[in-house]
Amino acid sequence: MEGMQALLPSFVEALPGGVFTIDTGFQRDRFDAAYLVVQDGRAAFVDTGTNFGVPRLLAALDALGLARDAVDWIIPTHVHLDHAGGVGLLATHLPTAKVVVHPRGARHLIDPTALWQGALAVYGAEEMQRSYGELVAVPAERVLATSDGMTLPLAGRTLAFADTAGHAKHHHCIWDEATRGWFSGDTFGISYREFDTAQGPWCLPTSTPVQFEPEVLKASVQRLLAKQPESVYLTHYGRIGEPARVGAQVLALLDRVVALGLACRAEADRDARLRSGLLDLYAESLAAHGCGFDRETIARLLAVDIELNAQGMVCWLDRPNAG
Repeated sequence: MEGMQALLPSFVEALPGGVFTIDTGFQRDRFDAAYLVVQDGRAAFVDTGTNFGVPRLLAALDALGLARDAVDWIIPTHVHLDHAGGVGLLATHLPTAKVVVHPRGARHLIDPTALWQGALAVYGAEEMQRSYGELVAVPAERVLATSDGMTLPLAGRTLAFADTAGHAKHHHCIWDEATRGWFSGDTFGISYREFDTAQGPWCLPTSTPVQFEPEVLKASVQRLLAKQPESVYLTHYGRIGEPARVGAQVLALLDRVVALGLACRAEADRDARLRSGLLDLYAESLAAHGCGFDRETIARLLAVDIELNAQGMVCWLDRPNAG
């Protein structure tokens, strides 16, 4: 493993079982990951990052001596742009790969117009161009929609799909039997390595716009835990161990997020209170985890997540059946 790591670019990390983490470079270092799974000379990408991360994905193939036509599958966990914005562009470089996507997300990769407009409403035109670039459509004949329980072969290795709504209705997670690990997208939450302590990784649930459903998300996390995984491969960020402990912490924090939302629901300054309340929850949870960062540092490292999670909570709270 150490010998292989020495041959790889600095943004690629070799993991056990033929799995490679690729830092896509989105936002900051070790914020957004794509994964490359390699088995007997065949390969699959899970999540791609944005268009600007595609050169890194191709460089990972080159460093491993894998030809472009060695990639059988490109698998976004869902079609949010930090996970799937680069799918179309990547597919143009990988002529034999099929794009494997949740059935609710397939149409958005074939025609990304609605996907672009939805993200534009959240981020604005300047940020869209700076962070994502123009989306590239995927030809319909190259798109394969998944179903719950479906499996795909990778040179004899089995990848299995689970429908895991709650963060987004178009979200699936991928079970890798070879490593007993889940590629979880955003379902299992977000865990940045800056917050690791002697207690291990710390993870927060994500409620980004616009389809956050806390009870559904809780059921999806519990479903992932029911497989008793040894690893979870997070898009934000990297492989984590101790899934049972981390999952319990995510579920407990999710309950507190729900309570915060309901408490703020009718307040005139709801949006500001949600942002402040989320920071309070995260800071308190991190202190209990043994993290010594002050509130200002936590606010800086989690600024994007606090803003997006608050926006997603507003979308949820404005639905008639919330709570």
